[in-house]
Amino acid sequence: MTPATTTTSPSRGYSATKDQLQNRLRRIEGQVRGIQGMVEDDRWCPDILQQIAAIQAALNKVALGVADGHVQHCMAEGTEERRAEMTDELMQALGRLVR
Repeated sequence: MTPATTTTSPSRGYSATKDQLQNRLRRIEGQVRGIQGMVEDDRWCPDILQQIAAIQAALNKVALGVADGHVQHCMAEGTEERRAEMTDELMQALGRLVR
């Protein structure tokens, strides 16, 4: 009989709050489906735009939480050389986020 092997996922900055993150993303997914229904029902444009703004705000909150986890966990534990590289990667990702 061979011993059972288990593979563990790498720990990420958001790992401690993964359940909260997934719940928030599911709520956002529901909001997007709601907008699809609003378009299907020919709802008033400002109402749709208001819902889009709410989704964007929710996604921004998710993004900030992921970025914070990366800084607090991944970057804090990295070597000095690796931290500089991770800082560049993070800044590029944030730049894409705010475009």
